Amino acid sequence: MKIGENIKLYLKYASVCTQSIMQYKVSFFLMITARFMISFCELAAIRFLFDGLTRIKGYTYGDILLCFAIVQMSFTFAELFGNGFKTFSGMVRKGEFDRMMLRPRSLILQVMGSRFELGRTGPLLTAVITLALGIRHSRVTWDMAAVWTITAMTVGGTLLFIGLFILEASFCFFSIEDTSLINVLTYGAKSHGKYPIDIYGRGILRFCTYIIPYTLFQYYPLQFLLGKAQDWYLPLCPLGTVVFWLVCHAVWRYGVKHYKSCGS
Repeated sequence: MKIGENIKLYLKYASVCTQSIMQYKVSFFLMITARFMISFCELAAIRFLFDGLTRIKGYTYGDILLCFAIVQMSFTFAELFGNGFKTFSGMVRKGEFDRMMLRPRSLILQVMGSRFELGRTGPLLTAVITLALGIRHSRVTWDMAAVWTITAMTVGGTLLFIGLFILEASFCFFSIEDTSLINVLTYGAKSHGKYPIDIYGRGILRFCTYIIPYTLFQYYPLQFLLGKAQDWYLPLCPLGTVVFWLVCHAVWRYGVKHYKSCGS
């Protein structure tokens, strides 16, 4: 299928899911409100922390807000577009994935389109508020390089988190139970990623560079954005998340190849 046809099909999936969700409008708005409040409490916690501090390992209040906003937006977009992979174990147990394999369409496209939930966008509002505050309190010079960097960080983070969701779903080909270990890498990264990775120590920084490359979209381009480093390649680091996504996709393809129907 052509890319245009895939996009058209995905939009159709999203439209059907949205129409289904909007049948229960009260539930929809309650979900958005609840998720907004949860993420807003995280923002409030940062504000309370800086009531008694001016810097955390060299990072100001505005720096932390920018970091938090980027990670929050990335994770929210990843949940919006990749939520189907998070519920993939249920699809396998119920035999839904078997039906998907009979259709002449991309399996990844079908899984992504099966669980498009606008109710998960509540944290996006918090991220936008945080970004506005971060821009106000930081000393970033907002030129084209800065705009590119923050855009690339958000897109790169989205790809990385979706890649982790795909990796989690791939494990379900070999064990139909939920793989909670991956949640440590996704929700844990969202929770701790509101601060630059290097504040947790050199060991964590290395793990997040060579094992699960969070630093490609969070730490290294952030150093350029904040003016702490001027290396020309730092704004390009988020492009490295494409490689990580391709690795996760290769694991997915391996799992599909060795998949044996679990029945319905």
